[in-house]
Amino acid sequence: MPRGYESRGVTRAEAQEVTWDLPPDPNWHPIAIRLYESIRTSGQGKLWQDSDWALFYAVCDDMSYIKNQGVRRSAELTKAVYTALGSLGLTEADRRRARIELAKAEAKAGNARRAYMDQIARELGVED
Repeated sequence: MPRGYESRGVTRAEAQEVTWDLPPDPNWHPIAIRLYESIRTSGQGKLWQDSDWALFYAVCDDMSYIKNQGVRRSAELTKAVYTALGSLGLTEADRRRARIELAKAEAKAGNARRAYMDQIARELGVED
């Protein structure tokens, strides 16, 4: 991470409602279809905007093209596909680098219970 990264300002914009509902191309390689469908049930997909989905669609299309060639894979093309997937935060390591953490449902429920109990304790004037 570049020096001073944490101290830099962040430009914020309002997230738009996601309208992306394009199914995978049925002619894609099965691995590209599986990858594309898996994001719909993955947490990071819930953070995406339409432009992220469009990029992901294009990357899956390229991945399918590479895998359907049936010949020696181009190292440059393969590297480009996996770099693009990384920029979309598909793996745990990619998300850590981007400082994105997906909370497990039980952890969120536990945190909600704890916050509720803390609120009740404050209302009752009970100190920890």
